[in-house]
Amino acid sequence: MTAPRPMRHGDDLLTYIEAGTSPYHAVEEATVRLRAAGFRELSEEGHWADATGGCFVAGGGTLIAWYAPPGAAGPTPIRLVAANTDAPNLRIGPTPDAGARGWQRIAVDTYGPVRLGSWLDRDLGVSGRLALYDGTTRLVCLDSPLLRAPQPLPDAPDGGLGRGSRELAPVWGLGGEDPGRLLYRLASEAEVHADDVLGWDLMLHDVQPPAFLGDAGEFVASARLNNLVSVHSGLAALLSAAERGPRAVTAFVAFDRMAVHPGEAGGSQCLRLARVLRRSVEARGGGREDWQRAVAGTLAVAAGMTDALHPDSPEPCGPLPNGGPVVADSTATADRPRVADFVRACQRAGVPWQSCDRGGDLPDGSPVARLLASRLGIPVIDVGVPGLSLNSVRELCGSHDPRLLTRALTEFLLADPAH
Repeated sequence: MTAPRPMRHGDDLLTYIEAGTSPYHAVEEATVRLRAAGFRELSEEGHWADATGGCFVAGGGTLIAWYAPPGAAGPTPIRLVAANTDAPNLRIGPTPDAGARGWQRIAVDTYGPVRLGSWLDRDLGVSGRLALYDGTTRLVCLDSPLLRAPQPLPDAPDGGLGRGSRELAPVWGLGGEDPGRLLYRLASEAEVHADDVLGWDLMLHDVQPPAFLGDAGEFVASARLNNLVSVHSGLAALLSAAERGPRAVTAFVAFDRMAVHPGEAGGSQCLRLARVLRRSVEARGGGREDWQRAVAGTLAVAAGMTDALHPDSPEPCGPLPNGGPVVADSTATADRPRVADFVRACQRAGVPWQSCDRGGDLPDGSPVARLLASRLGIPVIDVGVPGLSLNSVRELCGSHDPRLLTRALTEFLLADPAH
């Protein structure tokens, strides 16, 4: 018998993840979808005569999009969904071309809490962006088997994985070190001259496409699930809420650089978010007090992934796939009375939900939730999709959970901000 075909939302998620091989590509695909839905791209350097309806700004791996109902006053409260576009992976170093014993290799560094062993014996491509001398950038993606990190020697210290990712230097040919070879290959793919390239932010990715897994397709197995599942759901929720006519200003932000400690980079992104949202208030005729009132009425959901109960865990119970989004009780970020806002959204959407006493992988909340709470001073509800093998090159979650999260987030954005 043929297993029943999973839901259309899941098919669209797989399409999005496959396109989002890097944070830059994830944002590029999101902007295509926003434009198709009638959203307007605004320049942060230009004059905003009007910021009602659907608008967005995008730069690098970060996206900020919002929908302001026609006639929305300056102090109209904001309902915000936040996620992140980056994932732990291997990133190509500043001098990538290396060689040893007749092998052509690529020098890489770890980015975030990478499970290095999961990258072994995988067919890997390269994606990211090139920075040119004229100040522009070019996206580049080699989504074909180009590199492979072989199993280390059995007698290597710590299995060959204990001294950093350079012990993992993937091979991509024969002949030893050949300086500039990779750059010329990537420049050719981006249709620019290698001499015009000033720098790059390039990363490896698994070229195996996302897939449904299980006897009835009840799971999704893919790279970058954490956290493109939430980026896809947040974007879909914003578009759905805009069609249905929200009462609040609805917004979605996808941050970059969250897989490592956010630090100053995260703080600058929060400042950018605040600046963009404030300008949207001013473009609707609001002043300083209107902005302060809008922030005071803001409520956010930080969407991510969290560990599902492992099948070998000694614990008797925990979050399971396809049981609905997990609502984390993160002491550092949760305004507990406001958690009920998301629970009520789940109830209105007919979506089951699960509880958890941690946010993401951390007891003090996910990085996105902590960033919003500490830098903007707004209440944040930490929610996640439960999954296995998080931070591996290929992760797993329930195939129904992304759709359930999207429905819950849509109802959250549509809720009357006065209640």
